[in-house]
Amino acid sequence: MASDMIITTTPQIEGRRIVAYHGIVSGEAILGANFVRDFFASVRDIVGGRSGSYERVLRSGRDSALEEMAEEARRLGGNAVIGVDLDYGAIGTGESMMMVTATGTAVTLG
Repeated sequence: MASDMIITTTPQIEGRRIVAYHGIVSGEAILGANFVRDFFASVRDIVGGRSGSYERVLRSGRDSALEEMAEEARRLGGNAVIGVDLDYGAIGTGESMMMVTATGTAVTLG
């Protein structure tokens, strides 16, 4: 993500004034059926109750959703996104796909 865009889960940014609100922005990333198959194939990668392969795929999906959300904020003239929420869910036939959604409010900071 570009360093000029501030993205935060908080409703404000300490020391900065919000001078304009541009509305709700969102980004989505859908991880296809191969993700589920690859996850189960990588169960052997689990160490201490954590799967490095699974976490890398989810992190990649999260980063993609956040970048898409930031791009929408830029198009609206914002230089920050506040109140960001991340949501993960299974979708598709037999819940064979994973979706990551990032939503927040695009603002301009003074």
